[in-house]
Amino acid sequence: MLKFLKGVVGGSGTGPKDLPYNIGEPYPSAWGSWTHFRGTSKDDGSPVSVFSISGSNAQDGHLAAARNGVKRLRTVRHPNILSFLHSTEAETLDASTTKQTIYIVTEPVMPLSEKIKELSLQGIQRDEYFAWGLHQIAKAVSFLNNDCKLVHANVCLASVVVTQTLDWKLHAFDVLSEFDGSNEASAGQMLQFAWLVGPQYKPMELLKSDWAAIRKSPPWAIDSWGLGCLIYELFSGLKLSKTEELRNTTSIPKSLLPDYQRLLSSTPSRRLNTSKLIENSEYFQNKLVDTIHFMEILNLKDSVEKDTFFRKLPNLAEQLPRQIVLKKLLPLLASALEFGSAAAPALTALLKMGAWLSIEEFSVKVLPTIVKLFASNDRAIRVGLLQHVDQFGESLTAQVVDEQVYPHVATGFSDTSAFLRELTLKSMLVLAPKLSQRTISGSLLKYLSKLQVDEEPAIRTNTTILLGNIATHLNEGTRKRVLINAFTVRALRDTFSPARGAGIMALCATSSYYDSTEIATRILPNIVVLTIDPDNDVRSKAFQAVDQFLQIVKQSYEKTNSGDTAGAAGLGISSIPGNASLLGWAMSSLTLKGKPSEQAPLAPVNISTSTTSNASSVVDTPSTAPAHASTTPDFADQHVPESPTSTDGWGELENGIDGEHESDKDGWDDIEPLEEPKPSPVLASIQAAQKRPVSQPVSQPKQQATSLRPKNTAKAIKDEDDDLWGSIAAPAPKTISKPLNLKTSGAVDDDDPWAAIAAPQPTTKAKPLAAVKGRGTKPAAPKLGAQRINRTSSSGV
Repeated sequence: MLKFLKGVVGGSGTGPKDLPYNIGEPYPSAWGSWTHFRGTSKDDGSPVSVFSISGSNAQDGHLAAARNGVKRLRTVRHPNILSFLHSTEAETLDASTTKQTIYIVTEPVMPLSEKIKELSLQGIQRDEYFAWGLHQIAKAVSFLNNDCKLVHANVCLASVVVTQTLDWKLHAFDVLSEFDGSNEASAGQMLQFAWLVGPQYKPMELLKSDWAAIRKSPPWAIDSWGLGCLIYELFSGLKLSKTEELRNTTSIPKSLLPDYQRLLSSTPSRRLNTSKLIENSEYFQNKLVDTIHFMEILNLKDSVEKDTFFRKLPNLAEQLPRQIVLKKLLPLLASALEFGSAAAPALTALLKMGAWLSIEEFSVKVLPTIVKLFASNDRAIRVGLLQHVDQFGESLTAQVVDEQVYPHVATGFSDTSAFLRELTLKSMLVLAPKLSQRTISGSLLKYLSKLQVDEEPAIRTNTTILLGNIATHLNEGTRKRVLINAFTVRALRDTFSPARGAGIMALCATSSYYDSTEIATRILPNIVVLTIDPDNDVRSKAFQAVDQFLQIVKQSYEKTNSGDTAGAAGLGISSIPGNASLLGWAMSSLTLKGKPSEQAPLAPVNISTSTTSNASSVVDTPSTAPAHASTTPDFADQHVPESPTSTDGWGELENGIDGEHESDKDGWDDIEPLEEPKPSPVLASIQAAQKRPVSQPVSQPKQQATSLRPKNTAKAIKDEDDDLWGSIAAPAPKTISKPLNLKTSGAVDDDDPWAAIAAPQPTTKAKPLAAVKGRGTKPAAPKLGAQRINRTSSSGV
């Protein structure tokens, strides 16, 4: 005997050694002789509830009833009946006496009376929650009586517990027994452990032990009476002490009073069946009950019903008890989204509910679902995530973003929908700071290079703005290769005026990353030309940028003369007042409802009316048309952006992971093949250009343009011939679709009027104006073999 006790008794004295659960603090109340403990699993630490009851010997009546309760709880399964996990019976040594103890382990719950005190609901919210709880207990009782032909005989406030999701569940099955209605003549006892039930909870026939009358009554008669007792205790807030108190109906809601009276009818056969109570009572028709019921049968609803419900849910959630929304509705909603049964509008409701949680709870209850949703193939879900990324992006860890979120988000960069491409682009403002340098250099910048020549002008504009915003997260080597090339070669030469303005703003905002040599040779020559841009806003930004960069160069010169060479090397101004709001997106035409690139175009937008003081001027074009600027023939010769599928971007980015200084040729030769020019040729070219007159003599040949406004005729020269950038710029990427005024000749005009004032390429020398005659086309290569020559003589032979 002593060997057996040593094997089953744990050293702590809080439970048997073989019980795989730890027993914690007890709750102040429990049904009957049971004690309700908090507990945790020894395997994973998950919470559980542990019920225990002890007796002096194995034949104790309470222990016999407890064994019946364990057997019934193990075999009866229902969503509104307490879930059984484990049970054991052991002998324990208490002082000098031996006791027999039964343990039941269930899902984590707490007594209903304790949960009501904790929630402290009042008014309508209290009534709605009580209605939902009674609805659940009524379904459990109906299942036992009508489906299983069982009698609980112990329905009261103490026999109800509440889960972590605030669901009510029925337990205390010690008295549960089969309803023996087939043998009406028998006078034997039907409920073996009915003596455990308090007399105040017993109907008259059970109090008198009239088993014949009980057998003649319907199976629900006893439990309908117990449900009436539960309703009284619930609304009165008092524990029932005698049967006569049930006649006090002042605290019972008026909508529930008729059903309450029928449940407590003195005639057993006239008592209301609990299944009828669920179907007919007006009391159960409220917002909370209807909302939870809809969520529980969501798979049975069609797409129209789901869409309508989830669009109303965000506003409806504000009217429901906050604790119930967070502990009951939120888990249901997250599960529905995760397994695909909820529509895309449910994401808005999920994020709104999640905003009511603390940061720690949000990371546990909402973020895992959101991360899984990024892998969804549903475009509506992806759009919803990208539109609301600012609400949860800060809660995502850098590792999760880099490994789990970004690989799925990046597929949107090459999506056929312009709307989704733009949303993906804008999401990078939140996600890019959490990406590793390897991901930024090896993946993100390559996508941005393609988006900067996207067919949608709004996307090209926002790509430039994004680069300006994430420049601080690039390492020094990557910044050297990317920023100037992206802003000058691409943005400043865009045919869309807001894109040119965005390029100027981005250069100003990132001015601290450029040294004076880069400013003087690569930035200022490109910006100065935009001071004669046809768009007023671009001209204004260009003048401000010229002033800013000249001030930087001047300060560098002054510091150099004073001997402060260290400060002169990295001198820069992060932004100027006019460009202080660079973080705002310059374009929003595609973020409106609809997909503008897939619908009929409307009239072009006049961009020149935007104010010059606001650097982040938003150009809102109609949602059904791609945004484009109304331009004049001044910039008719500008390059058309290349196709998004082109691989001719900023260059190879694989070497941009480390922060070392690399040569300009490393990976970016296809964008800006300029090396550091020698100071003396540059100064000589600029001085020579300053001495030349602005206009050319009228007698010059027509090949040398005398005006910046060439006529748009059928014989108009091609774009490259009058390129404003001359020999200092890399040739524009070729596109599949050629402009109407593009000739088939591929030669570049060497008579560019701006070539004289532009910084020449260090490796080649610009040809003099007289060196090439005519259009500068190369002579055709001689053909081999005999050739037929058509000759005509003056005589016509």
